[in-house]
Amino acid sequence: MEKFTTLTSLAAPLDRSNVDTDQIIPKQFLKRIERTGYGDFLFFDWRQSAEGALIPDFVLNDERYKGAKVLIAGKNFGCGSSREHAAWALSDYGFRAVIAPTFADIFFSNAGKNGIVLVRLPEEKVKVLMDRARSLSHYKLTISLENQMVTDSLGFQGPFEIDPFRKFCLTEGLDDIGLTLRHAAELDAFETKHDGAGWLKAKA
Repeated sequence: MEKFTTLTSLAAPLDRSNVDTDQIIPKQFLKRIERTGYGDFLFFDWRQSAEGALIPDFVLNDERYKGAKVLIAGKNFGCGSSREHAAWALSDYGFRAVIAPTFADIFFSNAGKNGIVLVRLPEEKVKVLMDRARSLSHYKLTISLENQMVTDSLGFQGPFEIDPFRKFCLTEGLDDIGLTLRHAAELDAFETKHDGAGWLKAKA
């Protein structure tokens, strides 16, 4: 998992509340066995019409936000099913952070385990960021995980809370597998001891 310390990036405004995981990554794409490639299908039903034509006024189809790594959204982002594919799709598309007033609990956990920083800010502060991202050209935000602060060049400051353990994992770039591998030597020693004890018992 890529480490997250400080990110400065274009911010894309998705002015919608209750964005559920089936909208983030529709169910027909869950048959894939890889964890990559989901970015192509992020917000699939919002990005194009039933005939396959791009919907020009959807934020991800707007050239102004091409390359944005920060997504600003409405409250209750990531509600719905517990599919981890939603976090995979956001990450694979290129988003490193999502800012919203509230997030669904299971999505919040899944996103953190996949290297995405979820920033909870008061609704009025999110509205300021949303308005600036829509009205200002090349609007960028800086997210400092170390300082737990969102800033822009216009003086905005948005402090946010994050669980210390999740902050540690994100700054160190550790997913669940990475956390386990930190104890590889101890695990190897335990297995060697355990196998040896089993062999001695069988011998006796």
